[in-house]
Amino acid sequence: MQQALEEAIGELDPARPIRSFAAGRTDTGVHAAGQVVHFDAAGPIPPRRWPKALNGRLPPSIRVRAAAAVRADWHACFSARYRRYRYTIYNGSAPNLFLAPWSWHRYRFRLDEARMEAALQELQGEHDFTAFQRAGSRRADAITTLQELSLERQGDLVVVELQASGFLYGMVRLLMGQLVAVGEGRLAPELFHRRWRERSRGDVKEAAPARGLCLLRVGYRENLFPRAAWYDSQPRFQLDSHDPPAEAEEDSAAPARQDGQLQGKSPR
Repeated sequence: MQQALEEAIGELDPARPIRSFAAGRTDTGVHAAGQVVHFDAAGPIPPRRWPKALNGRLPPSIRVRAAAAVRADWHACFSARYRRYRYTIYNGSAPNLFLAPWSWHRYRFRLDEARMEAALQELQGEHDFTAFQRAGSRRADAITTLQELSLERQGDLVVVELQASGFLYGMVRLLMGQLVAVGEGRLAPELFHRRWRERSRGDVKEAAPARGLCLLRVGYRENLFPRAAWYDSQPRFQLDSHDPPAEAEEDSAAPARQDGQLQGKSPR
């Protein structure tokens, strides 16, 4: 994304070498609904015209939603007060092509969201999260503050949101891998807490897939952009039907359907 953006900026402002700086680093496959980038420009284009000008030169998978002029000492990364991520798990038994690009389809059995939420809430506050940091990080330490945490089940979707002053390299995906193990009963909540409190990085081996993760927004002291452009621009999925809990499946006397339902393009 950075290369495509810098090439587009360079076409519009060729007077100087272009270097952009993003609010956060994301792995390949991670979505960003509210990434913030800053760059220096010397040309005559006013801020309000940059989005349209850039979008005409960017690939369809990248879109600029708003632009604003900032102080010379403002930095997309270092001026940020928080980042907020959303992770979406599809916990239904049948695959869903429409959810697949934006969620982790995980179904061995129904996740116990109450166990997951109880384990998650213990993480709030300032802690050393070495256990949830991938190798290759350039940070001096692994201390960060988790400001807000939430977990919500909506039918077969389990949605987790995490807001922090900053995130470690690979932190959310490693954390979600452990949290799902708790929800599946493979990892006791007590062991989950012991691993991160004792900074047992070697015991944290499962990372959730990148496709379920989205950088939802980045917060600053200033209100730089219209709320509609940055606050919650990733749509929330909603399913009208869902799998019954395991107990209901076992007790149900209804005959199994023999017909299948297919998703995809209709033949022409």
